[in-house]
Amino acid sequence: MKPITIVRAVAPLNCKVRLPGSKSLTNRALVMSALADGRSTLAGALFCDDTEYMIACLQALGVKVQADPDSSAIVVEGCGGQIPATDVDLFCGNSGTTIRFCTALCSLACGSYRLDGTDRMRERPIGDLVEALRSCGAVVGYEKEEGYPPVIVKGGGVRGSKIAFDSVSSSQFVSALLMVSPYAAGDMFVSVDSVISAPYLAMTTHLMDSFGVSVVDSLQGRSAKYIVPAPQRYQATDLEIEPDASNASYFLAAPAIAGGRVVVEGLGTASIQGDVGFVDVLERMGCVVERGSNSLAVAGPERGKRLTGIDVDLNAMPDVAQTLGVVAVFAEGPTTIKNIGSLRVKETDRLQAMAIELQKLGAEIDAGDDWIRISPPSQPRGARIATYDDHRMAMSFSLAGLAVADVEILDPDCVNKTFPDYFSRFGEMVGQR
Repeated sequence: MKPITIVRAVAPLNCKVRLPGSKSLTNRALVMSALADGRSTLAGALFCDDTEYMIACLQALGVKVQADPDSSAIVVEGCGGQIPATDVDLFCGNSGTTIRFCTALCSLACGSYRLDGTDRMRERPIGDLVEALRSCGAVVGYEKEEGYPPVIVKGGGVRGSKIAFDSVSSSQFVSALLMVSPYAAGDMFVSVDSVISAPYLAMTTHLMDSFGVSVVDSLQGRSAKYIVPAPQRYQATDLEIEPDASNASYFLAAPAIAGGRVVVEGLGTASIQGDVGFVDVLERMGCVVERGSNSLAVAGPERGKRLTGIDVDLNAMPDVAQTLGVVAVFAEGPTTIKNIGSLRVKETDRLQAMAIELQKLGAEIDAGDDWIRISPPSQPRGARIATYDDHRMAMSFSLAGLAVADVEILDPDCVNKTFPDYFSRFGEMVGQR
């Protein structure tokens, strides 16, 4: 796709939007539906590269999945914990949830399974999950470099175990282990001394409960403990998938930069997604926030006031760090975003990519292993923004174009990973009055 030049907002924003379903919820629900007893229907499901990779992998494993993108619905015939297919090669693209969740899923099966992805996926670590599965009795190996895909799983089931993580580079490793734990031969005890993205683990256990599986959990500071008693089985359920809170961050941040007010419907204080907390960050910077159980509204700073830079720890919601980084370019005073080292092993090294592209907009940047400090310019400037095949780079930096001329997003197709029609929806927001 050709580069996209963002159209500036010529007046304050004034619109309501309802966004597609959550990728994180959709892929978790697909795994639980696949293992469940009976037929599950997922309404409001997201259709994008990541969920389509998951659907294709489940189908390759012999699970019956009927997907209807037109109605945003997916029907899954659960396999009752018995994966039908053996000796399968699974391609997971650059979808972290797909390769990590399916690696754990294949450990329950009977056969040999190879899981691979793109060149970037082969650079993303999976060793913590593999070691955890091995300690449960699973036979998992590497085809090439130790600790990285492709991985080979020799199925045969997992036993109940005590798994202790000092820290993990992705909470998805823990979620993957938790989701297969009901089918272990005994009780599973999982502890993590230093949790990353804790709300995503809460999302996992919440969904497990929705599918009829009980998890005993305890979170104290950065430490988490989980007990999944055995035996348990997922029960089929009909589930409504919430709009994606991470993708909502771009629309909620828009009035911080362009002024006006944006309402995101279907997402509010009742959400189980941690990234709804991004409105708290915007409020600290000077935005006016209205919270409802099923909606969130953000308005730009009151007349005569400006956004102010802040210091913030985004360990719990690193996926909104790039959104905040762009908003910070338009604030008064520097913004420091801390505890985001996990960004370095995402679709790209997001910390490095963010630093490079923010400088193109005129910001001064200081950064370390897990933090970035953004000092805004007196006047942000337009730029050609490289996206590094990372959907969040494309979507977050589009925000700059609301207030600055000549912001061009290169390789905009990368948004297909989680939000295929992002740019048309973004344009509609700017055009609504």
